Amino acid sequence: MNSSMTKYHQNLEKPSAIKVDNLNFSWMADKKVLQACSLEVPQGEFWMLLGNNGSGKSTLLKLLTGLLIPDSGTAAIANTFGLVFQNPDLQLVMPTVAADVAFGLVAENLSAIEVRERVRSALDAVNLLDLERRPIYALSGGQKQRIAIAGALARNCETILFDEPTALLDSDTQIELVRQVQNLVRTQGITALWVTHRLEELDYCDGAFLLEDGRVTAQGDPMTMKNKLLQKQY
Repeated sequence: MNSSMTKYHQNLEKPSAIKVDNLNFSWMADKKVLQACSLEVPQGEFWMLLGNNGSGKSTLLKLLTGLLIPDSGTAAIANTFGLVFQNPDLQLVMPTVAADVAFGLVAENLSAIEVRERVRSALDAVNLLDLERRPIYALSGGQKQRIAIAGALARNCETILFDEPTALLDSDTQIELVRQVQNLVRTQGITALWVTHRLEELDYCDGAFLLEDGRVTAQGDPMTMKNKLLQKQY
């Protein structure tokens, strides 16, 4: 058994941060989106979910977050979680960087000092502490995505879901962002599930799933998955 597959089998022995079991969902009775879909993401790891448009990737994230209710089966996240959208402009609501990261802390009734500490720590984790006072409109697309991630970190989210976060970014910024998340998984101990169709992003994760016709048809070591998909001209 090669080293990459050994690592994959070890992953399965860890507690699951995300677990989907025999999940079924349809918009209409005759139009099934997910069919007997099952997957598990080990705690503290970075996994990717691949699939063509219409395969059910974004629908699965909505089921995990409770935005949709399944027809049957279960979709659960073990710990606190955050969601980073494809378009960060849909979730950044305050005028400045620090204010936006602090926005999600309102419900916790923290002191001003505690809020500032959480905000600064989260911004430091995504290497944007020097932009604390910058207006949101003055940020690049990649910086906006990192602010969205900082918002989840400030709320102490242990799992973060990413819905094609590089779709609107240029190629250099795409790789910068995926490397940033890889580093956060390693240094902060978070769990990440990243939806994508870009095979080059597989170079930075611990494992990957392939979703086809509403079910997981392959999973495992990212390089093995990448090679299979390249052979299929995915």
